[in-house]
Order: sequence, then structure tokens, then C-alpha cells
Amino acid sequence: MAQLEVKRQMGRGDIAAVAELLDVATEVDGHAPLGEHQWLDLVHGGRAGFAGLVAWEPGHSHPVGYAQLTRQGDGRGHNWALEFVVDPHHRDTDPTIGTTLVHTALAVVRAEGGGHVHLWVPKPGPEHDRIAEAVGLRRGRELRQLRRPLPLDHEHTAPSPALAVRPFRVGQDEQAWLEVNNRAFNWHAEQGGWDAATLADREAQPWFDPEGFLLHERDGRLAGFCWTKVHPDNDPPLGEIYVIAVDPAFQGLGLGRALAVAGLNWLADRGLGTAMLYVDGDNAPALHLYERLGFTVDHVDRAYTADVEADAQPAPTPTAEPMT
Repeated sequence: MAQLEVKRQMGRGDIAAVAELLDVATEVDGHAPLGEHQWLDLVHGGRAGFAGLVAWEPGHSHPVGYAQLTRQGDGRGHNWALEFVVDPHHRDTDPTIGTTLVHTALAVVRAEGGGHVHLWVPKPGPEHDRIAEAVGLRRGRELRQLRRPLPLDHEHTAPSPALAVRPFRVGQDEQAWLEVNNRAFNWHAEQGGWDAATLADREAQPWFDPEGFLLHERDGRLAGFCWTKVHPDNDPPLGEIYVIAVDPAFQGLGLGRALAVAGLNWLADRGLGTAMLYVDGDNAPALHLYERLGFTVDHVDRAYTADVEADAQPAPTPTAEPMT
């Protein structure tokens, strides 16, 4: 019978074991099981509000499943991000692993005061609908990954004139960028509310390239930006518009389209043949903009959500329990 461990801190051995599981799942599924925020929490060994749930099965030296909770906010009314993955070799032999991981994660949420839970699933299938229904989650927000070939042609660059942009300067532009980013995304659960530590985490990543972090200034102020990212391990390599925004004070000037074109041209100049980005499925203005630039839907990621009530008398979180 498999065992489930709930960890508040991940040691080096734990991180290595889970990373191996994530690599196997990525190879089979064609996408990373954890989002970037969750991956960074994992490699840091867990931060405040972190819980890693690791499933083990006797006779196997590797985890057969993993789920991760990240808490946001203070006091009651927390928001929780939840993601999980099951080893591809165990999905058919034990279809209960995923349900048990998610069920136990929700028990952790209840024990810690409850809150709103988002379970993010890349490329969801019928099995994810079944797991969500079994634990009381409902379909919520959808995130679309859009792609288009590079380079742009004249049809998709006109009528955007060339926009003056410059690379991000590490050690100088952080504060101005944070202010614009947080104003532009004050409605967004993941992208809004970044601080210096969040940005420093990204600057420390191997993929970070300030040359592809394009800033546009007007009247001596940062008016907007297009932050690109290259995925060299993708086959073939893939370019991404990672974050793009215009300061609310400069909206209505067509800067969003022009910044997107600048970012796509920068990626094309690096020899990349395909560009991608993520956009919320209900963000009609952004979808319209990207459709006009020739993007089409590659796949959809989905959030399953629930408002979880707190336990009346929270019990200590178990460190291990049998999976049934």
C-alpha cells in the first residue's frame, strides 16, 4: 500500500526525487507538471505557506505522485494554488493516486483555516474532470496557450510602427518595472503583487536574458514592456512572450500591439521559428489582439476551484498516511 508524506520543508533528497518524477512526466506529457511559481517554491525547499505531498509505493525507490500547495494572503480567506502529477507508469495500475493526493491537499487546506483553492491542470483530460468531481472541485478559469510561426509578415506587423525599446538593466530598472507591473496586473492573482524577491528569483534563472526584456519609455517614465523568454530545450526551440503590459496611464495609445510586435521580432531575430504566449480564456481584448497578430490556440490549461471551509477543530497535519 502506497504512503503519502506531507512535508513543510523539502530536503535535497526530496527535491531531487520529485524533480526526477517531474522530468519523467514532462517527457511523456509534453509539458511541465508544475507552473513556474510552484517550481521555484519547490527548488527553494518550501517557503511560508508551502506543503509538498509525496506519494511512495513499497518496492519503488522513486515517488509515484506529487502534489504541491502554495498559500497566499494572511489570516482567514487564504487563496491556495494546487498542482499535482502522477508518475505516468502508475496512472493505469493505480488510478486512485491522483484523487488521494488532491483529497489530502484539501484536508491540509481545511486544517489551516480553509480558503479558495485553484487546482491548475495543464492540458486537462477526462480523468482530471473525474478527480475534481470526486473531491468537490468545479471547473473554473481557463488559460489558453497561443502560438504562431515566426518571423512576422507584413500583414501582421502593419499598422504597428517601430517602437523605441531598450533592454532591461539589472540593478537599475527593478523598482520602476515592479511599479508598472503591479499597476497593470492589480486584478491578477499570480502576476499582480510581485516584490523584489519575486523578480530576483526570475533574474537568477538560467533562461533570464535582459536583452530580451524590452522596455518602452515615454516622458521619462516606463510606459510598457514586453518580457520574452526562450525555451531552448523544446524541440524545436520555442520563443515566448512571457509578460507584456502597458502602464494604465499610457493605455489607449496602441502600445500593447507595438510591444508585442517588438517582442516577436526580437525572438525571430534569434532564429526562433515559433512564438507562444498564455492568455486568460475570458480576456476578450487580449485574445482579439493576438488573433490579429496571427496567433491560434495550441492547447488549454484549466483551473478547478472550490471554497474550502475550515475544520471546526483543526487537527495536526499528518506526516504520512496510507493511500486507499
